[in-house]
Amino acid sequence: MIRWIIFIVIYILIDLYAFQAIRTVTRNAWVHWGYVIVSLSVLAMLIYQLTAGSSTRTMTPERMYVFGIFLAVFVPKLILIIFMFGEDLFRVFAGLFSKMGISDTSEGFHIPSRRKFLSVVALGIAAIPFTTLLYGMYKGKYNYKVLKYALEFDDLPEGFDGYTITQISDIHSGSFDNANMVSYAVDLVNAQKSDAIFFTGDLVNNLAEEMHRWKDVFSLLKAKDGVFSVLGNHDYGDYVRWESEAAQAENLSELKQLQRDMGWDLLLNEHRTLERNGDAIKLIGVENWGAGGFKKAGDLNKASEGVDANDFKILLSHDPSHWQEQVKQDDRNFQLTLSGHTHGMQFGIEIPGWFKWSPVKYRYENWAGIYEEFGRYINVNRGFGFIGYPGRVGIWPEITVIQLKKRRTTA
Repeated sequence: MIRWIIFIVIYILIDLYAFQAIRTVTRNAWVHWGYVIVSLSVLAMLIYQLTAGSSTRTMTPERMYVFGIFLAVFVPKLILIIFMFGEDLFRVFAGLFSKMGISDTSEGFHIPSRRKFLSVVALGIAAIPFTTLLYGMYKGKYNYKVLKYALEFDDLPEGFDGYTITQISDIHSGSFDNANMVSYAVDLVNAQKSDAIFFTGDLVNNLAEEMHRWKDVFSLLKAKDGVFSVLGNHDYGDYVRWESEAAQAENLSELKQLQRDMGWDLLLNEHRTLERNGDAIKLIGVENWGAGGFKKAGDLNKASEGVDANDFKILLSHDPSHWQEQVKQDDRNFQLTLSGHTHGMQFGIEIPGWFKWSPVKYRYENWAGIYEEFGRYINVNRGFGFIGYPGRVGIWPEITVIQLKKRRTTA
């Protein structure tokens, strides 16, 4: 209760300060009252959505949309107060300098036209996150992109030269609200005609039942060598209050069976052998292993039992921190790791081949795309779905296609 009171007080103070820009630009009472009504309505909806129900950590589509609207309204206000605070700070220092006789600004340091100009500029800049966050909710979350890479390896078996993989990750089926776009994306995955499809965890937000509506759609995923999957942190149901441990275990069991019913081969700290043209590679799948407070059910040693150090290996591990913490320097040489988890924070700026930024980079060293260290690679998929903010801005939902190539030495 105390936390909510503190939050409401801070929200109102920010609101009142940002309102100064509106009031400076226009004296229209309808605009003023509209601002107040929208601000209070958004605050009320957010409080209701986050306090109603059995768990404040369960992100339902309704909660996500309210949270998205809150961000679209609140973030621009933070921009407004930066401008207004800067103007007020200038006025304070100018007044002090004038009183100390440092500068003769006693008559001119507060110029109404300057404040109005800054308010107009601030509102114009604040409109950018407002419109982009709304666009991300309306269009961005289904703006699927196919990203293609070719990776060369010295020790890739000859029979797998040219072998293609399609990776998807972080479906978060409980967030979907457009069946046509989800079906389109599944068709887009199949259209890549890869030799194998790998899913790297987070099929649901919390509950196995979230997947019931989408089971038939994702059952359509097909590849010559099959569809393989692992679990992500959300798949264990750890973000929900359960009546008993048995109920949570039953939910996880149902989720595992759902994947098998869809024709997916779920790897639970185990491996498979893929064969082509008389050669073989090992596909290793671990349960979720994440740094910090994330679940650590993954067991790389168990999953690799019987795998030779000289085998070419592809590792499916949901959280890229696993690669940083345990995998990349492992003597067994896991040549390629496929992960997800970060979503690229669903927000950022990307100019292909030149620039890539998202706030999530300050949390994860490997957060989107291909990385290489010690001759070993990881691809961090930006995610198929979304959670929390019900949209994407700049970091679009991703379907990854990787072609494995045998590195040829030239004489």
